[in-house]
Amino acid sequence: MDFEADGRFGNKRVHNRLGPAPGAASSSSSTKVCIHWRAGRCNRFPCPFLHSELPEAATTKRPNQRDGPGGHVWRNPNSGGGGRGGGGGYNKWGRGPGGADGGVRHKVPDRPCKFFLAGDCTYGEKCRYPHTYCMSNSITLLTPLQGHEKVVTGIALPAGSDKLYSGSKDGTVRLWDCQTGQCAGVLPVGGEVGCMISEGPWVFVGIPDAVKVWNMQTQAEMNLTGPTGQVYALAVGNELLFAATQDGRILAWRFSAVTNCFEPAASLTGHQLAVVSLIVGGMRLYSGSMDKTIRVWDLATLQCIQTLSDHTNVVMSLLCWDQFLLSCSLDQTIKVWAATESGNLEVTYTHKEENVHCKELLVLLFVMARGNL
Repeated sequence: MDFEADGRFGNKRVHNRLGPAPGAASSSSSTKVCIHWRAGRCNRFPCPFLHSELPEAATTKRPNQRDGPGGHVWRNPNSGGGGRGGGGGYNKWGRGPGGADGGVRHKVPDRPCKFFLAGDCTYGEKCRYPHTYCMSNSITLLTPLQGHEKVVTGIALPAGSDKLYSGSKDGTVRLWDCQTGQCAGVLPVGGEVGCMISEGPWVFVGIPDAVKVWNMQTQAEMNLTGPTGQVYALAVGNELLFAATQDGRILAWRFSAVTNCFEPAASLTGHQLAVVSLIVGGMRLYSGSMDKTIRVWDLATLQCIQTLSDHTNVVMSLLCWDQFLLSCSLDQTIKVWAATESGNLEVTYTHKEENVHCKELLVLLFVMARGNL
C-alpha cells in the first residue's frame, strides 16, 4: 500500500487499496467509492470503500475478461511501479499488464470538481477533477434571463452570493437565482440604471444624481449623493469608490469603519463633458469622456498626470490588459496604449472597426489572439 501521511493516525489517507483476492467473492463495498474520500476528508484506516473513481472498465465486464492475479488492482501512476516483472507504468483496471488491448485505460473526467465549485476542495492541484467552471470548448447559452422592460446596462455577481444582479433603464435591479435562472426579486431604484459593479459583498448601482449601495452580507443599504446627472461608470481602487458623472466630474468616496458608511473623499475635475468610462490599473485611474479624451489619474495623489487625445469621438470603453491600456471609441477605432521610457502612454496599435459597440473590446481581444500585435 501507498500512504500519504498528512498527520497521525486518523489523518492518513489511503491512495491505493487492493481489491479482493483472486477467486474471492467481491463485497458490495469493494465496488463503491468512498464519499468521504471524494470530499477529501476520509479518516478510516483501513477504509472498506474505494479511494478512487470507477473507470468504465470496472463497471462493465467485457466478454472473455478474466480476473487473474493483479487484475483488480489500482496502481498509483506516481509510484513508479509497474505490473508483474516491474514493467509497464500505466494504470489498468480489470487487466494486468499485457492485457488484450494493451492500451491505457484512463477515463477523462467529464465534469468539474463539485467541491471546487462549492469552494471547499482540499486536494488543490492534485485533484483528479478539473478546477474550472466550464468543461466546454465553446460558449453555450444556458437560458435567457427575461424580465427587464428596457436595455440592461449592468450586471454584477457579489462574492459569496448565489444571486446575479442586473440593472436596467427600466429603473429596476433584478435578482436572479444562479441555480434555477429564475427571477428572485425586483428592486425599484428610482431612476434609470446607468451602470453597476460589485466589489466583495458590495453592489454599487449608478442612477441619476446618486449611487445606490448594498452589502449582501450585512444587508446594509446606503444612498450616496453628490453626482449631478446620470452616473455612467463606477470603479474601485486604492480603497476608494469612483463614480463618473454626467457633468464631467469623477467623485470619490472612502469607506469609514467608524461610521460604517462611505464618506466623500475627493472630486476629480478636468473633463469638459460627461465621463462615460472608468478603469483602474495598478495605481492609476483611467477615465474616458464625451470630450474625446482619456485622462490618467494618480491614485495616490488623485491628480491628473496625463491627457490622451488621439481619439476623435467619445471614448466609450477602457480596459487594462497586461501592460497595455485599451480604449474603444465611437470614432470606430480601438487603440492600444503602452508606456514609453518616460512613463507616458503612447498609441502602439490602432484597429479600425466599423461596428464598435459600447462597452465591448471583444474585437480587439480577438485581433490580439490572432497574433496581430
